[in-house]
Amino acid sequence: MRICRFNEGRLGVVEQDKVYDVSAVLDALPALKWPVAPGDLLIERLPMLLEAILAAKKDAKTFSLQEVKLLSPVATPSKIIAAPLNYKLHVEESAADAQIHNNVHNSGYEGFASPVAKFGVFLKNAAGLVGPSEGVVINFPGRRNDHEVELAVVIGKQCKNVKAADARSVIAGYCIGLDMTVRGTEDRSYRKSADTYSVLGPYLVTQDEIPNPGELAFSIHVNGQVRQNANTRDLITGVEELIEVASHVYTLYPGDVIMTGTPEGVASVQPGDLMTARVEQIGEMEVRIR
Repeated sequence: MRICRFNEGRLGVVEQDKVYDVSAVLDALPALKWPVAPGDLLIERLPMLLEAILAAKKDAKTFSLQEVKLLSPVATPSKIIAAPLNYKLHVEESAADAQIHNNVHNSGYEGFASPVAKFGVFLKNAAGLVGPSEGVVINFPGRRNDHEVELAVVIGKQCKNVKAADARSVIAGYCIGLDMTVRGTEDRSYRKSADTYSVLGPYLVTQDEIPNPGELAFSIHVNGQVRQNANTRDLITGVEELIEVASHVYTLYPGDVIMTGTPEGVASVQPGDLMTARVEQIGEMEVRIR
């Protein structure tokens, strides 16, 4: 199933180029009481709502996918977790370009099995998450602001210390992710955490529809020109291993997003540019630089 949030926070099921408005099922979500537990309530309850969603779809009002405003399919993640330097060719281009990684501690990972083994993972500002229709606002004008297209994994249940062999059991689904970043000397988390610098969409594809997240072609074009074109088979640290690494340190909550890393080809964008990101078995999203 493909689940989207659209317009003013409505819930939709996407089939081909149609959005079925199934927002009525949101009434089944429990009322929140302070203190509110971390995580996204819809993602947590999604398995229990699937039958009601299918029933609501039968008589649902429909919209063209092109006419709706697509928001992030996850409304309230407790955190966005990201993997550094997780494709070999991106490691190489980073080492060759001081603008990409000019911090001394990012010079390499000699003696370690992977960059993730050396640097770990890092956090991005969860409040900066937007959907494709909201676009990206350049927060650092006059500096190099880059696109980084990635497979994004959405966690479906609260978990801790998950082994890689069990990792797929905690996944709600997958999205296309854009990990926007400004180049510079500041800490990586700061440079990647500006408002709108995390884009998630165009919808959530439930995990049952993607049997192998480690075999997905993906790309990004800017103004029609290909910039990045790769396959998740080339991840240095795979999806399951990233969940193991992250859950060793953090309790993961429903709706938490893991950005799995970007391949070679990162480059700058300017106001007015149109980014078109695609991931096999998920779809395509257009994101404007505002």
